[in-house]
Amino acid sequence: MKHLITLKDITTDDFNNILKLAIKLKDENKKGIPHHLLKGKTLGMIFTKSSTRTRVSFEVGMYQLGGQALFLSSNDIQLGRGETIYDTANVLSRFLDGIMIRTFKQSDVEDLAKYGTIPIINGLTDLTHPCQALADFLTIYEEKKKLEGLKITYVGDGNNVTHSLLYAAALSGMNMSVATPKGFECDEEVVATALAMAKKTGAVLEFTNDPEKAVSGADSVYTDTWVSMGQESEKAEKVKKFDGYQVNEKLMGYAKEDAIFLHCLPAYRGFEVSEGVIDGRWSRVFDEAENRLHVQKAVMAMTMGDK
Repeated sequence: MKHLITLKDITTDDFNNILKLAIKLKDENKKGIPHHLLKGKTLGMIFTKSSTRTRVSFEVGMYQLGGQALFLSSNDIQLGRGETIYDTANVLSRFLDGIMIRTFKQSDVEDLAKYGTIPIINGLTDLTHPCQALADFLTIYEEKKKLEGLKITYVGDGNNVTHSLLYAAALSGMNMSVATPKGFECDEEVVATALAMAKKTGAVLEFTNDPEKAVSGADSVYTDTWVSMGQESEKAEKVKKFDGYQVNEKLMGYAKEDAIFLHCLPAYRGFEVSEGVIDGRWSRVFDEAENRLHVQKAVMAMTMGDK
């Protein structure tokens, strides 16, 4: 792996190898065994979108790998003041061993990879969120001991998290059902790509406006905030349109008895999920959040490590 731009760009072997390495690094971390695979290396972290989990997990992860992380907000670099991505990519390639970027446009990540000479990791864009999906599938694997043939259901907005979950399901052979309100479906190009990928692994991807139908027989149920960062002005309207799409105890009753609940966080209890679900027996959200650290270490080691 040279970069992690989207999950559609990697192979099933890459996907499985990331999870295998993440499991190993997590086990070593719990046992106090150091794994300085990136000793002496530096990761630049570009943030034009703020974050709790992304910054802390990448910064701590780089420290645990023996390297150093450098936080770069849009106020700190010339990219936020009109410098071209071409120039930024070329300059930072002379200073750093890798870049993680959390931003709005997917094209910014792609252009950094195109013009720079160092590995680029997508920490989130408006279109995709690959590191989150990797952490999600690691959490499912830890719980279920397999991925292929299971069913994950996503209920809510067809957003960047949903898109990366579709790619992850297609890569791993997991079936996925997506329930969104009308007008909030997934990106058509993403859906077409995921369906083509799924043909190779036998994964079944389904799309509906009926949450109960989607959740029926699910091994894991997933939701995300209805109002993504930058969409705060749409909150009142979205809450009305998403009526009936809350993941609550009743909806979880349609899933398998041993189903788990996942959420990428931050969560807004009483909106997309009830307190009884996110704080109840189904929830694995904090395991999932921790797994961001370990899968991202695996991604950094596989892209920035000595080949």
